[in-house]
Amino acid sequence: MVVRREMTGKTADEQSKTFGKSKLAHLMARRGKQLALVTLAGLIWIQPVVTLGPIRSAISTVHAADNQVVELSREWITSGAKHIQYQYTFTRSGKQHKALTDVIAVDLTNPYVQLDVMTGKGGQLTTRQSVENMAKETGAVAGVNGDFFNTAGQGVPMGAAVSKGTLVTSPAQLQGMYAFGVKKDGTPIIDRFGFSGTVLAGDGSTFPLTGINQEAYTTEPDKGYSHVNKMFIYTSDWKSEQRPAASGTTPTEVLVQGGIVQQVSLKAAIPGPVPADGYILRAHGTAADYVATHLTVGQQVNTTYELRSLTDSQTINPSDLKMMIGGHTLLVDQGQPSAFTRSTTSISGGSSVARTAVGYSQDGKTAYIITVENNSSSGGLTLKELQGFMTSIGVWKGMNLDGGGSTTMVTRPLAENEVELTFTTSNGAAGQRAVANGLGVFTTAPQGSLKGLKIIGEKSLFIGQAVAYQLKGYDTYYNPIDTSGANPSWKSDNGNVVWTNEGFKGVKAGSSKITAISGEAKDSMTITVLGGSDLQSLTVGTSFAPLTAGSTVSVPVTATLKDGRSVNVPSQSVKWTFSGMKADVQNGELTVKAVNAGAKIAYATPVYDGFNGTPIVFSTSTEQIWESFDNANNEVTFTGKPAEVTGTASIVQGTGDHAKTKVLKLDYDLTGGSGNKFAYAELNGTVGKAIPDNATAMTVDLLGDSSLNWVRAEFADANGKPVYVDLARPLDFTGWKTLTVDLTASGMKYPAKLKRLYVVNVTEGQDERAMTGSVSFDNIKFTAPSSEGDTGFPSATAQMAVGQKSMTVNGEKQTLDVAPLLKNGTTYIPIKYVLDVFGGSSVWNSTSKKITVTRGTTILELTVGKSEFLLNGDKKQASVSPIITGGRTLVPLRLVSEQLGIGVNWEKKTKSITLES
Repeated sequence: MVVRREMTGKTADEQSKTFGKSKLAHLMARRGKQLALVTLAGLIWIQPVVTLGPIRSAISTVHAADNQVVELSREWITSGAKHIQYQYTFTRSGKQHKALTDVIAVDLTNPYVQLDVMTGKGGQLTTRQSVENMAKETGAVAGVNGDFFNTAGQGVPMGAAVSKGTLVTSPAQLQGMYAFGVKKDGTPIIDRFGFSGTVLAGDGSTFPLTGINQEAYTTEPDKGYSHVNKMFIYTSDWKSEQRPAASGTTPTEVLVQGGIVQQVSLKAAIPGPVPADGYILRAHGTAADYVATHLTVGQQVNTTYELRSLTDSQTINPSDLKMMIGGHTLLVDQGQPSAFTRSTTSISGGSSVARTAVGYSQDGKTAYIITVENNSSSGGLTLKELQGFMTSIGVWKGMNLDGGGSTTMVTRPLAENEVELTFTTSNGAAGQRAVANGLGVFTTAPQGSLKGLKIIGEKSLFIGQAVAYQLKGYDTYYNPIDTSGANPSWKSDNGNVVWTNEGFKGVKAGSSKITAISGEAKDSMTITVLGGSDLQSLTVGTSFAPLTAGSTVSVPVTATLKDGRSVNVPSQSVKWTFSGMKADVQNGELTVKAVNAGAKIAYATPVYDGFNGTPIVFSTSTEQIWESFDNANNEVTFTGKPAEVTGTASIVQGTGDHAKTKVLKLDYDLTGGSGNKFAYAELNGTVGKAIPDNATAMTVDLLGDSSLNWVRAEFADANGKPVYVDLARPLDFTGWKTLTVDLTASGMKYPAKLKRLYVVNVTEGQDERAMTGSVSFDNIKFTAPSSEGDTGFPSATAQMAVGQKSMTVNGEKQTLDVAPLLKNGTTYIPIKYVLDVFGGSSVWNSTSKKITVTRGTTILELTVGKSEFLLNGDKKQASVSPIITGGRTLVPLRLVSEQLGIGVNWEKKTKSITLES
């Protein structure tokens, strides 16, 4: 949650000296420092579980009014805890919507599973950490984000937090805020709680305690300062040396160890953190006056405190609780949607967002930890929709936890050793938000015997690809167990895959059920061997390469599947066809063995299971000097990151072998700041400078300083995407050295620009590299296809007419087996005859209905019925597309010929076409 702080007028200290309690409250409301609840991070929705039967694959459905809950999957996490995913279908504004929810159902009667609070880093307040890292640190087998907190504050939950009977934080004085707890007998509770406590001095006097480990905030409903005239306890659970920060009050602090006052600091904080074997009493105003009068060093002091239900006034000793975690509004009471207990505007209650909640069943035996996904697969829920979902599957009492961008669930998959993200958060795959605390699930089960197996490995593979599969196991308590001695047998139900003693190898397209058996335990998994019919496209990371015998080029191949997935194709699964040269591909690297006599253009085409991919164009190339800096007129500037990094970038007279030329010199000082450090020489301001199209290599002279830092170049490609290329990693030489780097593996889309050259010192191993130094650059060159690349094709004039199965080429008549066609104002022709005349080739893929046309350095890919086409790997849009008529594929004349550099003249009266090149 977000809290806004404003400071105007007198401090709370100054006001408390002059005004009584009512006048102080009035003045603070008018002009004092206020902390007002403005927004709470969005929430995620949950759904609970009705029954906890054995693991099963069957889908169950629950109907409630117009809503429908479908169980998609369930899996044991540990004995007494299951992860269940649901699809919730509901009506919003007269239309049906769907949301995915994930529920951890915990059996509170199971002696081997426990719930507890996970707090920040190292279990301490005023720190924040992602749910995943908290779970890994504490050994939790599952967890979600917990209580609301001030995102601009120190990272302290607003509600009560109890861990193993110890009160970590007391509840803030805020209206309508609920908490969830579990008593030592396993009974769950959801209620509003207050705090009461007393300090008993050695002289028999007492003073009330207001709270434990609380941040500064505005109390409700009086809108007062939380720490004015109050006394708080701070324990070693509080990490920060500010107790608290930005309170607007001057503290008097008392250090107590072993029940004896060790130090009294009047009107000033005791420096340092709270010791592990003691606590600090923090007082202000009238509380500070009490300390000055009644507490002295060496005196005994005792404190007592308890939680109190604000519903029925019953008291609870924190030591009688296993755990407690705070939350926000009540959502469900006695199996029905409850009225919201505080405003939900600040937590986007009416918006469809990710949400987190917790509740329990009517018999009190099951706790439900609930999240709703808000990502590409699910659209989130409003709070009212969340209530409908919870009640429809039997939640008896439930409350809201922090949500929105904070909503995170981690679970330990069956047979695995560590937790992982259960679903992509609304912040993205890597967007786990650091939060103040979380609700964790823990197992105390002993090691059991082997109960079941689980196959781990890829569910799809390519023909010729061998994939290793692991066998993991779980014991009678559904915890992971070592299977290294299991010695399983493996088999497949058909010949689509074969066992290689290490894994399965794809043999032919289709599905196979693989099974592993060890003793009485076994597991099966269906895997799919992808075929050519599963592919939408097959592309290579390199579009152009130099046509020179002995040259090598990296050729990573990527397949886009018809289901939209993009996957890397292993090199052993790809076959290659070559035109204009002899070549060989080994381990993803193509080597030109020989160039055909007279060839200026050659092609290498990847083929998978009969599916032809986009060819790589090989052409004669030249090395061009891009920048020598002797006559450089582009602006060169220095930029450091972080801001503390300093240095200069300038064009100066060279040294050594380059003493007669000018060079780009980059001086850097990386001693300032923290984290990864960068010293940039920006080229042409921050705009960069265009490099030759389809460049395949970059050469640069570099003056090294043996700093062991990395020296890199940053490009911006046609899509504005940054492309990073290592020049020296690490920089382990001094003096001038000529470096050549391959650009073909960068995946760069042209046209592109070189934006900057720079030095980087990454955090890992930072102390092993020099923080200051100087490097210089000179003679930057690029190797790119020469302008002669498209020569060698015949010059000719060809004429044909719509509806006629003949054409004349340079005055000589030839027969066509299909006539040009005029349809909807577009002329279509058989491309084969055009290429026979003007040079080039075409390949037709009957599976994908795609035709690939190559002529010179131009590769054109068109698909029947699709107006989108690829030109040298880049997507383009046309108004027309190829068609099939009479069993033959015809292409749009003007679109194809103009892209191939062939001139077109259309005679409307005679419906004749003249092509020239």
